[in-house]
Amino acid sequence: MYICDKKVSPIGLGTWRMGGGYWQPDYSNDTLYINAIRYAIDSGLTLIDTAEMYGGGHTEELVGKAIQGYDREELFIITKVWNNHLHYDDVIKSAKASLSRLNSKYIDLYLIHWPNPNVPIKETLSAMETLIDDGIVRCIGVSNFNVNELEEAIYAVKKYEISANEIEYSVLNRNAERNTIPYCEKNNIKVIAYTPLGKGRVNEIPLLKEIGKKYGKTPVQIALAYVTRRAIPIPKAVKKEHIDEIVGALDLVLTDEDYERIRRM
Repeated sequence: MYICDKKVSPIGLGTWRMGGGYWQPDYSNDTLYINAIRYAIDSGLTLIDTAEMYGGGHTEELVGKAIQGYDREELFIITKVWNNHLHYDDVIKSAKASLSRLNSKYIDLYLIHWPNPNVPIKETLSAMETLIDDGIVRCIGVSNFNVNELEEAIYAVKKYEISANEIEYSVLNRNAERNTIPYCEKNNIKVIAYTPLGKGRVNEIPLLKEIGKKYGKTPVQIALAYVTRRAIPIPKAVKKEHIDEIVGALDLVLTDEDYERIRRM
């Protein structure tokens, strides 16, 4: 799997609520989260997704601490600018602040977290292209964009491409399969899937249990294998046993028959 011409693991690690929630930091479990991120990297999850909003930037700080000592070129770090920071100067300021918190030389993929109809997309993407020119980020993309918003973004870029669209996508929420994912595939835009396990609800799906027995895998692993057919899932996990379960799906490929059974459920 490649994004921006860089090899990445087919499944990544999400970090929402590691170190705090919506703009609110929580320092009480920092060591736990740093160790979890490192364990995930050591286990083969080289793509890490975060955002400036997570913990008010503290989650980025945790990621920054966790990745120290690793070969940066072997990792793929995604972070996102919040939708009240989409004017030109605010985008530049946010990206530099994220880079500082991540303690990295660059950001692999920088995303618009949510669209903001009150800010011209051309203005936002002009700033993001400047960030590429300045070496602060390597690739740019969007998150939570529908087809119409994607079309506007593609039209707005001047020098670079929209490399990815991060959306909610799982066996429990397959709405994106109708229009958004086909559009992304047609335009060479990678799909990154958040909440790919439906906040744990996939464990209760009888069909996933049944198919899992055939492969010797858990419902979680079957659910991830389904998503990896058309996207890069980024489940959040902190416990080692949960990370191990995710890693157990890295090389899992469903037969077309089993994939279609899930798609039609």
